[in-house]
Amino acid sequence: MKWLKRSLFRKLLVVMLCVAILPFLLASVFAYRTISSSMEQQVIDVNQNAMEIISNNLKIYFEDLNMLTGSFYVDPQLMKYLRSTEISALQKLYIYNKVNAMYISRPEFHGVQYISKTKNLTFTSSDVGNNEIKKMLGDYDEIEGEATVYSVKSLGGKNILLIQKNLVDYPGATVLGTINIYVSLSEIDKLIHTQLLQDSAYFLMINEQKQFLYSSLEQTTGVGSIQSKMTGSKGSFAGEMNGKKGVFIYSNNANKNLPFTLVKYVSDSVINASAYTTLSQSVVILLIAIIFVIILAVILSYFIILPIKRLLRSMVRVEQGNFDIEKESQRIDELGILEDRFYTMVRNLDEFMNREYRYRLELSTAQLKMLQAQINPHFLYNTMQYIGTVALKMKAYELSDKIAELGSILRYSMDFRTDVVMLSMEIKHIEDYMSIQLGRFKNKLTYSMTCHPEAASIEVPKMLLQPLIENSIVHGIEKGRGYGSIRLEIDLSSNEETENHVLLIRVIDNGKGIPAEKIEAIRSDYLEDKLHYGQNGIGLINVLQRLRLLYGSDFTWDMTSVPYEATIISLNIVLDKTEERKEQQ
Repeated sequence: MKWLKRSLFRKLLVVMLCVAILPFLLASVFAYRTISSSMEQQVIDVNQNAMEIISNNLKIYFEDLNMLTGSFYVDPQLMKYLRSTEISALQKLYIYNKVNAMYISRPEFHGVQYISKTKNLTFTSSDVGNNEIKKMLGDYDEIEGEATVYSVKSLGGKNILLIQKNLVDYPGATVLGTINIYVSLSEIDKLIHTQLLQDSAYFLMINEQKQFLYSSLEQTTGVGSIQSKMTGSKGSFAGEMNGKKGVFIYSNNANKNLPFTLVKYVSDSVINASAYTTLSQSVVILLIAIIFVIILAVILSYFIILPIKRLLRSMVRVEQGNFDIEKESQRIDELGILEDRFYTMVRNLDEFMNREYRYRLELSTAQLKMLQAQINPHFLYNTMQYIGTVALKMKAYELSDKIAELGSILRYSMDFRTDVVMLSMEIKHIEDYMSIQLGRFKNKLTYSMTCHPEAASIEVPKMLLQPLIENSIVHGIEKGRGYGSIRLEIDLSSNEETENHVLLIRVIDNGKGIPAEKIEAIRSDYLEDKLHYGQNGIGLINVLQRLRLLYGSDFTWDMTSVPYEATIISLNIVLDKTEERKEQQ
């Protein structure tokens, strides 16, 4: 019995067999044979009635298609053009529009052709982009007389219906041309499946050509001999299809234009299933089954939920930070294995968190030592203030201003206590930074900035703008022609649909530009969702990653570049959602 203990599925299977299947088997074995024969006749009668209704619907459909080919006669102007042997642009356009109108009138039409005998021209409207359809449009037979001719053609390995009708110049007998309509069997499929079951196969046959026009199965082996067994307007006979025994039910329709026969195949398994369904409706057996199912559900619920509850209690303890848990069950089936894996996962997680904690502690210690080894910022500020004072005494006012601006830049960038600042502080930092850069480039660099008045009070990540401006100077201006212009645009707009405020930041320069392949590389690096220390615009990538970490899906960006005309980096931040998220946190 070890094989039973190791598998919960086997346990459930054995219990279900003992509790449910055996009573049903004993109750149905005596009545099954007597009901099966009557069920077969009932299935035949029901399906023949349904097939007669569908047969009439198909007859109406084919008559409607036949009448559609006669729509040419009701247009006097069209008939005048069709009789004429003259070939003019107006006549050709008028005839083509009529053909196209017929083509678009039915969604199941693959194509419509009119072959004019008076003009020796062909007018076609179809899905001409498909090579199969081109081949199909050239596959037609010459017809004679006034009757409508139906034939079966192939399109992409599937059958389609070709309807051909000669256009006769009444009351005479002159044939003006031939109308060819290529019809998909989709509409026939809809009409047949309105009332027929999905577990059976149906065939629509053309009696004159002895062809299968429609089949609900892709393969219909073993049905070639059924035509000889169909006698009379309707009936049934036993046979095989695709190696399975069953009953063929047929119904003839004497359509004057297209005589056809509907055939439905019902397998023995379907008939037996119907008999079984009838037997299963026994009230006494049903009540007994319900009682057994309830008892079985209670038992199964107990044995299944018990270990799950233990796992839930253990999960709650893990969520509270208590990883010191022990396994309480010694089960060896699937749930027992699940508990083992869970406890193993908890132990591994505990070890991983301890390693991560030690790693972060060591990293923090190393960072502290690094900061201790740096120059005291206050010493640096005081020294620069002293140099600025000396410059003033020596009347070097420009040098004093630059030293003051450099001190402001250093004080702003070395203040590690704040990560988020007002946008106005970022703008002041950029003004100091650009003042030094403009002095360095002299007249070779120009800078301009516009900012929405209400945007200055918005909080943004610190050091957001300088990497973007610095990239424009280093990679655009310096590596380009050595001169150019940079523009910073900050705007604040409202989205009328979501009622959210959107902050738009754009940095524009006319420098060397960024190649398309490098822009794609930057996008790929951005998708990796981590900080970078290589090429492809390190400062830009890290700024974008910081914004994504802070704003999530509320942040989007774009980059375009035309060398020496305009390289634009755009940042879009939805503000209201971020503020709500911060309040929730």
